[in-house]
Amino acid sequence: MTTVVPVSEAVREATAALTRAQVDSARSDALVLAAHVLGVPRSRLVLVAGFTPAALAEFRRLVADRARRVPLQHLTGVAGFGRLELAVGPGVFVPRPETELLAQWALTVGGALAVDLASGSGALALALAHGSPATRVVAVERSPAAVAWLRRNAAARAAAGDRPIEVVVGDATDPRVLAEFDGTVDLVVSNPPYVPEPSPGDGPPPEVADHDPPEAVFAGPDGLAVIRPLAARAAALLRPGGWFGLEHDETQPPALPALLSPWFAEIAIHRDLTGRPRYVTARRVAD
Repeated sequence: MTTVVPVSEAVREATAALTRAQVDSARSDALVLAAHVLGVPRSRLVLVAGFTPAALAEFRRLVADRARRVPLQHLTGVAGFGRLELAVGPGVFVPRPETELLAQWALTVGGALAVDLASGSGALALALAHGSPATRVVAVERSPAAVAWLRRNAAARAAAGDRPIEVVVGDATDPRVLAEFDGTVDLVVSNPPYVPEPSPGDGPPPEVADHDPPEAVFAGPDGLAVIRPLAARAAALLRPGGWFGLEHDETQPPALPALLSPWFAEIAIHRDLTGRPRYVTARRVAD
């Protein structure tokens, strides 16, 4: 007779292991991994009899990986973003919940043509296509690894019935990329690399430092090395009156008005759910 280990017992053991590894969301991550292995929604774990030996071995393997600070989303292969579930893994930045606020703002703006610069997994572009079917959405990404994830997610969302987005491979700051759209875009959004290069011994958590692509995270000593040319590129793409929404580091708001004011007005800093300044919005003025 096959021995079945109760879910509660396995999750308790996993939570203890993840707590020892200093994973902040130890119990939550243990529950997510249990649901992933058992093939049920987390809310239905209480209805599962337990883990078979094979399932328990797989669960413990994933827990050990998480204890080594492999991102939870790499282990499950998906990241939730608003109402979407996006495929993620090595080579692409894992979308964060705080970026959902920028996506929600973008949906209030809408427009006929929107561009997502430095799209990564496609989170912002696909959220726009899902929530605003009348909007034509173009996503720009240069990393070959990230483009593979972007195309995969775009195909999956199109198959689910969302309006297909257009994927353009190129440097989001290059004036030649999307030059044919200059002066016609209604909305530009971006979650670019913006984290200042860390001092020795003062880096981000292992999930970021060891697994997110560095070129998708860090951007020079002040974190603005990409934002500066990106703002200029957004300004060139936008029509007068068009909107720009940009995620940024919490240390950067003092620099943003001066950086954006050559092209933009109505510059506003917005806070995330923790109260930290997280994204800026601005409206293109006529030249």
